[in-house]
Amino acid sequence: MGSSRDVSQYSDPSKLKTEADGSFKRPASTFRNSIEKGGQYEPERDRYHLYVAYSCPWATRALIMRKLKGLENIIPVTVVSPRMDAHGWPFANVDNFPGADTDPLYESEHIKDLYLRASPDYQGRFTVPVLWDKKTHTIVNNESSEIVRIFNSAFNELLPEGKAILDFYPEALRKEIDELNEWIYDSINNGVYKTGLATQQEAYEKAVTKVFEGLDEVEKILTGKDYLLGDRLTEADIRLFVTIVGSIYFLPLTIILIAFKIRFDPAYVGLFKCNIRTIRAGYPAIHKWVRQLYWNNEAFKSSTNFDHIKAGYHSSLVTLNPFRIVPVGPIPNIEPL
Repeated sequence: MGSSRDVSQYSDPSKLKTEADGSFKRPASTFRNSIEKGGQYEPERDRYHLYVAYSCPWATRALIMRKLKGLENIIPVTVVSPRMDAHGWPFANVDNFPGADTDPLYESEHIKDLYLRASPDYQGRFTVPVLWDKKTHTIVNNESSEIVRIFNSAFNELLPEGKAILDFYPEALRKEIDELNEWIYDSINNGVYKTGLATQQEAYEKAVTKVFEGLDEVEKILTGKDYLLGDRLTEADIRLFVTIVGSIYFLPLTIILIAFKIRFDPAYVGLFKCNIRTIRAGYPAIHKWVRQLYWNNEAFKSSTNFDHIKAGYHSSLVTLNPFRIVPVGPIPNIEPL
């Protein structure tokens, strides 16, 4: 599905805009509906479809929760290529990157085609994840934090008891989870982007300082513990994991960028200039925590694709990496326990 309207300001990653002071401000998501019994979008088997990119930490949040809750047979998933072009996230028929899929519903070329199908006058970035309703042919939600919560509870009546009782946002811990999520998002999840996409020195230094202050605090929290909230895996761990696991891959660039050791080390340390410390060498408690989640929980391991992470950041953000060189390291992708 094509469009004669020029939407490149929203789709082309090279046209990302910053504020007057050189800082990056993430726009709010647009589609914010929920799935609930008796509502516009009822919980039904095979009514909804999830579109993701392995290279996007926001999208992999949804993938992890989908796996943890056993929703694979209820909500199918399609993976786009990690190499964004001027039209945004492409499907495999445009860029046949290993592990990418074609769109099984509409044979779309890019994620933007879905947005314009749902709303021809849409003005905003064409992001993943996208939770799509096949019955009404529209986007239910494109805000990852809300999709995670939808997956956590909306489909429980369709799940076996062993999966339905799993609750990663339990009522007794919601206040603590919300407090953790708020500052971790600002300083770390979004902080690496505010650092890497800053266009002025002062904005960069302010953002990068906050990233590592946040990591220092997380290191204190995780010292001697398996999870952020003691002995229980919660939504807060999922939200932090996706940033940390991607940070490992960005150390070896010719320009030093900031990233966390796993997504942090592969992408943010080098490409995003988050290079004060790495996760592997600088944060032993975080490093142990992220490895335990990866190696001991299939939902985290199966949702992490290091080739997509490296290719996504280094091939798409051409303003930061104009020759699109994808680093070989770090080796190994993630260290054993």
